[in-house]
Amino acid sequence: MTAEQPIAISDPDLHEALPGEQETTNARVAGASGILALGNICSRLLGLTREIVLTFLFGATGAVDALQVAIIVPKAIYDLLIGGHINGAIVPVFSDVITLRGKDELWRVVSALVSLVIAALAVLVILIEVFAPQVVPLVAPGADLATRRLAIQLLRLTAPSLLFLSLFAVFSGALFALRSFTLPAFAGVVFNGCIVLVTLALAPPVAWQPTLAARVEVFPFLLARPAAGIMVVALGWLTGAAAQMILQMPGLRLRRLRLSFNWRHPALKSIALLYLPVMFSLSMDTLIIRPFSYRLASLTGDGGIAIMNWATTLVQFPQGLVATAISIAILPTLARQSAEMTAGARRAFKDTLGLGLRLATTLILPAATGLFVLATPIIALLFENGAFLAADTEVTAVALRLYLIGLPFAAIDLLLVYAFYARKDTLTPALIGIISLLSYMGAALLLFERYGLFSLMVADSVKHFVHAAISAVLLWRRLGGFGAQRLRRTMFKSALASLVMAAIAQLTLPSITGWIGAATVFEELLLVSVCALLYGAVFVLAARWLKLHELSWLLKLLRQRLRS
Repeated sequence: MTAEQPIAISDPDLHEALPGEQETTNARVAGASGILALGNICSRLLGLTREIVLTFLFGATGAVDALQVAIIVPKAIYDLLIGGHINGAIVPVFSDVITLRGKDELWRVVSALVSLVIAALAVLVILIEVFAPQVVPLVAPGADLATRRLAIQLLRLTAPSLLFLSLFAVFSGALFALRSFTLPAFAGVVFNGCIVLVTLALAPPVAWQPTLAARVEVFPFLLARPAAGIMVVALGWLTGAAAQMILQMPGLRLRRLRLSFNWRHPALKSIALLYLPVMFSLSMDTLIIRPFSYRLASLTGDGGIAIMNWATTLVQFPQGLVATAISIAILPTLARQSAEMTAGARRAFKDTLGLGLRLATTLILPAATGLFVLATPIIALLFENGAFLAADTEVTAVALRLYLIGLPFAAIDLLLVYAFYARKDTLTPALIGIISLLSYMGAALLLFERYGLFSLMVADSVKHFVHAAISAVLLWRRLGGFGAQRLRRTMFKSALASLVMAAIAQLTLPSITGWIGAATVFEELLLVSVCALLYGAVFVLAARWLKLHELSWLLKLLRQRLRS
């Protein structure tokens, strides 16, 4: 069953007097969220596998820092120029084109946009290749000379991925506007899978061969030095970027896509107008926040950047599973509802947004709480192998827990930002972003001397709280309230059930750890699995006792989908 086939489920406790059309919309949104969440689960698991491979082969070393620099440059440019605009500009405009002019016009718009992307980014990739020695010191000025030299070589290998990532963004944006979610949902699976496969196939022999002759004999095309292994990881990253782009092609009617130089198409102008505020916001993040964060992290010593990124990878797992999945699922529907000016459409907009906020709250609070209490065993299981030591586990666990404080605010904020985007308002989130950026930098600088690397995680949580609070107030005023959504009641019940789960975990985790042990990978896996199931059951029971209806509705929807 696909995301486009709604499942009509009636739950009178979820929303009183819910109109039949909105009930179907809610079921469709939940179904799409499920597909996107499943794709995110698989992608994040493979992403964690990728990080496990990196930590096992290279540990928290300068080689990994160099790789992170080589990855962050094309990714940051992609986020700035294309990636951040899928939801802010491309999907709302594409949705309007489909609604007002039909799919044939959509293909003409996509063709023009693809041609523009290819022309512009091909030139940009060439510039990165030429000026890589000047770019790397700007990103990691605190890195030593050897790390910089390696980062330059890696950057020249990863730079072409910028073009593949950008074309993937356009293709997936078209599919989202068509409310086709399956192929974009699993793009991350292909991306991370390629990195893992290429690395396991090529890097281990390079990293483990004891002699120079053996390295050259097995892989003569690689430079015979310890850094050669990390070069293979960069090659896998480039391969993954190309593969996820190719994956989207079956979902598009490629026979209708043509190279087009109609760059004055009205839809492209609309995208550009929505693009500018988002670009400004992302440029602040790309040109200020990221270099600022990497600079401070690099000043904390070798491995600081890597630890920050590993903790970020873990906190992004529930964020992608819950907030991103729900936000992407509701955006096309919100955009179409916003285009209508009737009272019924305005109510439908509030109902759809309210559903997203309630579902995100119901799921993100227990996810953040569970990851908080199990941070150390999870990191030990995933990373504490090979060159990654127990001391690295403890530092990464503290960083992760500090990030998790801001996770619920980040999840709610993402839905609120998408609501602005659906209303074709990209300026307001950009202006709010300036305030949150200043709060981030201020908190980090204020705390850095005393807390070092950890000041960045605290500042990140402050940033998400500030952005979410301002967004909620402004959107509430513009919508005239959020309607009868019972948001505070849902938040209270979900938070209380999560606290019950945390209390049980605090009391039982030491005993369970002593009973199972944590000396081997099998014991660590068993420990994490048992605790996750046990504490998850505690949350479900507490939620049922508190009558958290959103969770009951989700479970009922899941059971019906499994039977279909």
